[in-house]
Amino acid sequence: MFDNYDDNVSYMKERMGVGKSFDVIQLDLEYAGRRMALFMIDGFVKDDILHYLMKLLSKLEPEQLEPDPFERLLRTHLPYVELGHKDDLNEAADWVLAGPTALFVEGINDKIIMIDARTYPVRGPQEPDVERVVRGSRDGYVETIIFNTALTRRRVRDRSLRMEYMQIGRRSKTDVCICYLEDIVDMDKVEHLKNNLQKIDTDALPMAEKTVEEFLSGRHWNPYPTIRYTERPDTAAAHLYEGHILIMIDGSPSVMITPATFWHHLQHAEEYRQKPSVGAYLRFVRFFAVFASLFILPVYYLFSMDPSLLPKQLSFIGPTEIGVLPLIAQFLIAEVGIDTLRMAAIHTPSALATALGLVAAILIGQVAIQVGLFTNEVVLYLAAAVIGTYCTPSYELSLSNRLTRLFLLIVTGLFGVKGLVIGTTLWILYLARMHTFRTAYLWPFLPFNYRAFRDVVLRTPMPLKNRRPTFLHTQDPDK
Repeated sequence: MFDNYDDNVSYMKERMGVGKSFDVIQLDLEYAGRRMALFMIDGFVKDDILHYLMKLLSKLEPEQLEPDPFERLLRTHLPYVELGHKDDLNEAADWVLAGPTALFVEGINDKIIMIDARTYPVRGPQEPDVERVVRGSRDGYVETIIFNTALTRRRVRDRSLRMEYMQIGRRSKTDVCICYLEDIVDMDKVEHLKNNLQKIDTDALPMAEKTVEEFLSGRHWNPYPTIRYTERPDTAAAHLYEGHILIMIDGSPSVMITPATFWHHLQHAEEYRQKPSVGAYLRFVRFFAVFASLFILPVYYLFSMDPSLLPKQLSFIGPTEIGVLPLIAQFLIAEVGIDTLRMAAIHTPSALATALGLVAAILIGQVAIQVGLFTNEVVLYLAAAVIGTYCTPSYELSLSNRLTRLFLLIVTGLFGVKGLVIGTTLWILYLARMHTFRTAYLWPFLPFNYRAFRDVVLRTPMPLKNRRPTFLHTQDPDK
């Protein structure tokens, strides 16, 4: 801060690029015989709030700001809830870029009054597409962090709920919130997470939560997710009560849940919106579909290449005609083709989605079989694997499993039964050696915990689910 008003305003004007950016606004005013300046970003400011405050300031007389103009303005003549102050010009400029308004007053040269009358363009909190349920709430997180904290507070009316604020990114100054229940969570895990977040040294977080995950996970080339994402406030609240920690990042509707094991990515809110027996059945079907998506193609290929491995009752398995291409080549081409179609569907406008489906069904499916490029059974089993992939609740886990399926297909094609056995063993060992925030990734399977593993396999009735997961080391283990 400089010792006079003009130098402070000039520095702020240069720092903010007033006159170079059309949306950076500087208002030079005079109220109560004092010069004042407002700095704000057009589109981030609630006009009605500023008009109201300016109307009040216009009615002030010089003697009403004596003897301490800063205290008189802050405590009396600016009747607004979110008022604060800064004593650093660079920090004030960063805050203005985030949305609040800076008020400079002649005669107050050591402090800047910050008026947090900001608003952001935001969509409605509609139900997220990837986590739909038949029964349950229809609201979801949005791209504004304040809205997300409010949606969480609505469901967690606990006095120990803590939401700690920090900024990440040297240039972007992205708002990040760490959310946890202080009476339940392991505070060592909270401190460990905060330290890791504070160590993130980068210009910006353009991809929000995905950039943060890459800094936190450590193993950069590991395809498997070590953090669970959700856009449902009820799912986030349920994990808070278990002792997990949430990370909310401004600009993203996905809330990060830490720590998250392999089995967390296989759970879905629909299982808890039905009766326990129905939920257990749905979970069993989902597990079967997910693991079938991993192994059905390499096992089918193995049986097709070596029918002697099959009992007589299953001798019908295997193609009657191989086709123009070898079977392994058909599978690999089909896998790449499915991913190509998926990417095409993402980039296709909704009005053309039906046309894309017809092209895929007729040209790639029917015609490819007729010309002998694919066999009928290849398309059948590939469709079963793809359905299992789409049954995976976690999109990140489904992509990881797809890479694993390709790996198992290749080693099975190269080495046969030994390749499948060795590939599966390497996959299990790889997951067993993984950790998520100092927690074994396959817990409670490895290391084994009977009670917790039973809760993973079955959808335990809520009255009987009276203990929190032991791997979280919560302060209050009893629900």
